[in-house]
Amino acid sequence: MDKRIFWLAVGSFTISTEGFVVSSLLPDIAADSGISIPLAGYLITAFALAYALGGPILATLTGRQERRPVIIWTMAFFVLGNLMAAFGSSFETLLGARVVMALAAGLFAATAQATAVAMVDGHHRARAIAVVVGGTTVAVALGAPLGALIGAAIGWRGTFMAIAALGTLAGVVLWWRLPRGLSGTPLTLRQRVAGVARPGVLPMLLTTLFTLTGAFTVFSYIAPLAMQGAGLSELALPAVLLAFGVGAVAGNIAGGQAADRFGATRTVCWSLALGAAALIVFSAIPALPHAYAGPLLVAAMVPWGVIGWAFPPAQASRLLAIAPDDAPVVLSLNGSALYLGVALGSVVGAEVLRVGSPADLGWVGALFPLIGLAIVLGAYALRHRSVAVAPAE
Repeated sequence: MDKRIFWLAVGSFTISTEGFVVSSLLPDIAADSGISIPLAGYLITAFALAYALGGPILATLTGRQERRPVIIWTMAFFVLGNLMAAFGSSFETLLGARVVMALAAGLFAATAQATAVAMVDGHHRARAIAVVVGGTTVAVALGAPLGALIGAAIGWRGTFMAIAALGTLAGVVLWWRLPRGLSGTPLTLRQRVAGVARPGVLPMLLTTLFTLTGAFTVFSYIAPLAMQGAGLSELALPAVLLAFGVGAVAGNIAGGQAADRFGATRTVCWSLALGAAALIVFSAIPALPHAYAGPLLVAAMVPWGVIGWAFPPAQASRLLAIAPDDAPVVLSLNGSALYLGVALGSVVGAEVLRVGSPADLGWVGALFPLIGLAIVLGAYALRHRSVAVAPAE
């Protein structure tokens, strides 16, 4: 396999680190900007919406362009967005910077995977995509905790500056190493959206949407939950994210293996049920004395990471099973549903904090994976009912 693909993974690592570290920076950003944490949470909302809606549009507009310059330009704009955030003087500037970063990130994700596939033969395509996507997993495990540590040490602006520096390095190496002349497979926006109409796709997209809504109702505001709810200090936030990241790596591996061994639908159902239970635990932890609540919260992040990150590979397997001939389209739609869920979760979490406390985040968030579970079970029952009725007709 072409070793240059690993630099695409470095790009994914850089972009995903920024996406996952922001939740730990919200209290400091809110304090410096003179706003509330729920209002600062709209930095996550804006990023997720821009990623979900802008990514497919930009991928469509650049579908006929050579891959190498598209990759370089996306990294350049991502770096620009981080510098805007680091040196901006207002919350509005920071909000705009996150939109710039999200548009660049969405286009990079789509283009990097297409580029990786174009650089290998047919037998190594899945492995090439896994390498690129692996950059995101490593970002959750290591990038986000390191970013949080930098933020705790020198301030949130330092985190954005460090990410800009890493993005610059990745962009320069990609400019130097990526082959010229690679082209993608252009898809119109209508072709991308048409995948929703395929039988069975819409319920799966709704499942993804509600699952991520529940998760990011809590994860978006993990800092106030850890600090106000469990009594942890700001210096403990990197440990919180590291614990989650360790679980995420294990869950990503376990989810794919469980889907192959026990079935993708069964794996998704267990992930949703256990995910709801884990979120309820996060509402129970703040009721304990802080001497116990803090360590328990850190410990609980590990199984939550396992449970949450077992969902994506199993869900992708379900989508590929019903639309194997339309994999790029349905997986792209699933990515948009994922980020719409992130956006909705950040809004729900903000409203919970407005009217309640961090302890309320967990039980409210738990409602959404339960809705997702109901959708999966309902779709399964309808499908088997139609199969049973068909011979009689």
